[in-house]
Amino acid sequence: MKKVEAIIRPDKTDRLIDSLEAIGINGLNITEVQGYGSQKGQTEMYRGVTYRIRLRKKIKVETIVEAEKLTEVVKAIKEAAQTGEVGDGKIFISEIENAIRIRTGEEGTTAL
Repeated sequence: MKKVEAIIRPDKTDRLIDSLEAIGINGLNITEVQGYGSQKGQTEMYRGVTYRIRLRKKIKVETIVEAEKLTEVVKAIKEAAQTGEVGDGKIFISEIENAIRIRTGEEGTTAL
C-alpha cells in the first residue's frame, strides 16, 4: 500500500476529487494548509497599506491506495492540478505497512 499526499491550489480541489472518483478512489482526507515555497508569498494592499503575505493557502489531499493503482492516481492528480505555473504543488508518496478498519478489524487492502 502507498500513501499519496498532494499539496495543490485550493481552486483545483473539486477537479481533483472528480478525477480520483473517476478512477475508483473514494477515500480522501482533505486539509487546508499554508506553506512557503517557490512562490515566495505575495504583496497586497489593504486600505492604502501594503503588506506581504508569506504563507500561501493550499489544500493537502491524502489517500492510501494499492501499489498497483499508484501510477494511475499520480497521473490523475497531475492532470487535475497542473496549470504550468509556479505554485501548482507537490506529490509525496510513502510506503504504508498496514491499514486496519476499526469497525470490522479488517486489515491490509481490504480495510481501504
